[in-house]
Amino acid sequence: MASFGRANCALQSCLGRSLLWRLYSNGSPSQQEPIGFIGLGNMGGPMAKNILDAGHNLLVHDALPEAVVDLRELGAATAATPSEIASKTSTIITMLPSSPHVKEVYCGRNGILSSVKPGALLIDTSTIEPAVAKEVGELVESQGSTFLDAPVSGGVTAAKGGTLTFMVGGKEEGYERAVKILQNMGKSVIHTGPSGTGQAAKICNNLLLAVSMIGVSEATNLAIRLGLDPEMIAKVINSSSGRCWSSDTYNPCPGIIEGIPSSNNYQGGFASQLMVKDLGLAQNAATATKTPTPMGSLAHQIYRIMCNDGYDKLDFSSVFQFLKKENK
Repeated sequence: MASFGRANCALQSCLGRSLLWRLYSNGSPSQQEPIGFIGLGNMGGPMAKNILDAGHNLLVHDALPEAVVDLRELGAATAATPSEIASKTSTIITMLPSSPHVKEVYCGRNGILSSVKPGALLIDTSTIEPAVAKEVGELVESQGSTFLDAPVSGGVTAAKGGTLTFMVGGKEEGYERAVKILQNMGKSVIHTGPSGTGQAAKICNNLLLAVSMIGVSEATNLAIRLGLDPEMIAKVINSSSGRCWSSDTYNPCPGIIEGIPSSNNYQGGFASQLMVKDLGLAQNAATATKTPTPMGSLAHQIYRIMCNDGYDKLDFSSVFQFLKKENK
């Protein structure tokens, strides 16, 4: 018994408690059904890595072959098509650029629905039109599987840090199945209601985000023109009634906060062209529901002008530089 005890301690030391628990409780990692992940761009890549880091087997696909290289080197398996992923796993996460991409990945010739398993859980974390989310959800449900629209907030920084917020639309039982998986990638997983409501919540959030980022940029530029130190005005705002995420976490003025796009020449983060897309979705929804959104409409115009002026691939906080230039 003593020798067994020493051997068991050595095993714990080599494998670590969490892996040992998996071996005893769930079988070896190689026996676990993988989680599928499709779409490995600026957001999807870090999100998939966090799932892998949490100890899950992972099966990945991206339209660009080079996008899978890093994850393959970290131990993920790869698939040639979304259909192949659907045939090998019952849990799939997608993170795609737009509504047409989502339709193609789910409904195309080699799409998920061509070989989806009955009872599968399909979680789309893309930001798309609520109507498209509902449409895809109905198609998935008609094949006996569960679909959730679960767009995210937090940007690339939160994707890398595993601190995203998920807004999840779909049936309660699907949400309950998804929570533990999504918690590997985020700090907050909120059930927003039926299918499509996750997307509705996301576009409302991003409309406000765009307006607040423009507001912080305007105020900071004005402060600088009035001779105020930008770090000082940031401290004032962050301890006063103007405080918001766009100021205290993602300040658009370079040098105020390290490790975010504004302090890295606006590289990485959430591209201005993606903000244009999201604001366009918000304006479409506002038109359909006859909701007045004058600030959202103006923000949409500003970001469209920015993209035409060469800011399209820069982080959306570069509106600070755009306004600074325009007001000279």
